[in-house]
Amino acid sequence: MKTLGLTLGKFAPLHKGHQFMIETALQEVDELIVVIYETTVTTVPLHIRANWIRKLYPAVRVIEAWDGPDGYSDDREHEIREEQYILGLLNGEQVTHFYSSEFYGEHMSIALGAVDRRVDEARRRVPVSATMVRSDPYKYRAYVSDIVYRDLITKVVFVGAMSTGKSTITEALAQRYHTTYAGEYGRDYWTEHQVDRRIGLEAFDEIAVGHIEREEQALLQANKYLFVDTNAITTYMFALDYHGRAPERLTRIALENAQRYDLFFLCDDDIPYEDTWDRSGNQKRHIFHKQIIADLKERRIPYITLRGSLEERMCKVDEVLAKFKPYSNYFGESGN
Repeated sequence: MKTLGLTLGKFAPLHKGHQFMIETALQEVDELIVVIYETTVTTVPLHIRANWIRKLYPAVRVIEAWDGPDGYSDDREHEIREEQYILGLLNGEQVTHFYSSEFYGEHMSIALGAVDRRVDEARRRVPVSATMVRSDPYKYRAYVSDIVYRDLITKVVFVGAMSTGKSTITEALAQRYHTTYAGEYGRDYWTEHQVDRRIGLEAFDEIAVGHIEREEQALLQANKYLFVDTNAITTYMFALDYHGRAPERLTRIALENAQRYDLFFLCDDDIPYEDTWDRSGNQKRHIFHKQIIADLKERRIPYITLRGSLEERMCKVDEVLAKFKPYSNYFGESGN
């Protein structure tokens, strides 16, 4: 007889305790269904939470329960509603094992006619809960997989022309918020590989890929925020400036970058120009600044301009971050 397991929850977020339960179930049954509820306890969208499990456990059948019950209760009316909802989802499919680490395992397994399989109910094996992780993901980093953790970090990128203070503010904010930052890979690459202040067209692909890799490393160690100095969109603009065109891979990465970051800050060119050997002059800075603004507008990327001294700029960022909620509509009503 084929065995079919079922577990359910918000997975807000998915943590190593959830994973231990899923992995236990996969060892014990022929097939496993995971039902994921929509919920108000997190702003992380249901589809993202579902994809964590899909990516980590391709063998699992994931069902997104957009109209499922929000929360758990030992109130019998609530239990009946949940039982009826799950039975409706299954549409006659017979579950043999119900997996959980919570009190609701009893009533759900009875309703399903399934084995009540509790896994680490006392949380001795994996001493963590989703509530704990939500309260401080960085503190409980060891209990969250990389694929999940990266989606819990607010990614903040600073763009702008040369000598507009991007590197300075990125590092300063990382210190202020006790987190990591991703420095500009392109400048390091250019310094090492330039010949007569030029690099080849194909080099811009390498810069885009190298910068993403640098970001990913910093992202996995970040504390709530990751501050990023420059991105592939700016690299794309440099490629146009150098060669009149951009390579295909860079162009694709630049397009993807529009959705990669939570917040875009444009550093204005209102600060003194630092004329170093690797730069092209203040007039060039003004032109490049205008081109970057035009490109952001063309890509329909909302951005916030930073002007004034370093402290004035940092205060503006502080103000925005204080109001910003990941996966929420910053420009609309709170929580939407």
